[in-house]
Amino acid sequence: MSVLVCFHAHPDDEVFGTGGVMRQAADAGHRVVVVTATDGALGEVPEGLLAAGETLAERRRRELEESTRVLGAHRVVQLHYADSGMAGTPENANPEAFCNVDVEDAAARLAEILVEESADVVTVYDRNGGYGHPDHVQVHRVGVRAAELAGVSHVYESTLNRDHLRALIAANPEWSADAQPPELDTLGLPASEITTVVDVSEVMAAKRAAMLAHATQVGDFGPFLQMPDEQLRAAFGQEWFRRHGAPDGLAETGLPL
Repeated sequence: MSVLVCFHAHPDDEVFGTGGVMRQAADAGHRVVVVTATDGALGEVPEGLLAAGETLAERRRRELEESTRVLGAHRVVQLHYADSGMAGTPENANPEAFCNVDVEDAAARLAEILVEESADVVTVYDRNGGYGHPDHVQVHRVGVRAAELAGVSHVYESTLNRDHLRALIAANPEWSADAQPPELDTLGLPASEITTVVDVSEVMAAKRAAMLAHATQVGDFGPFLQMPDEQLRAAFGQEWFRRHGAPDGLAETGLPL
């Protein structure tokens, strides 16, 4: 049995880039651990969704528990750093926000979990955090350093295939301009920098169910949940990674589990 640790910024982030590999790893008998840096307390939420006295952080914790259950995780850990908010917002200046915490201190906390779990593979985000979110960028920094401290050699940067998304949009003219990813030229990585492509189409039912678990994040997931299965599979039936420190030309079809 191998151990896969997926390090994410907020509850719901686990679904997009690593939901499929998590479910596949669990189905193959491996241990899956999810660690989130923040509670996502600054996320948007549909009006009237929260119960009286319920905080967004509390609801997102329960959503995370349900999502990770569907995806086969054996353990979920929240580090409880403050949510930094989207790039350019006033919350970025909060000294307690995850984007501003000392990388060495945060990495030491994550490294303790990696050592405790005897992690074989760690996933983080690419150097730009996928799309520039301050918490996602910090996940890259902290996760890479934690792996160094814990002696984990297999570090995979979850990303988006920019060229695939561009082709997908071009092939689906019915998708409105409003539905296109923002700043596509800087979203994820070009195909030439991606080392690892994992086909997760066989577990798309679980991935869709995990999306549904995050009811507070309907703004993120709603447009995708309305897609027919074929389109959803085309958009999310592959998960892309850059193996940290990999040699040029590496082409993998799975994580080393």
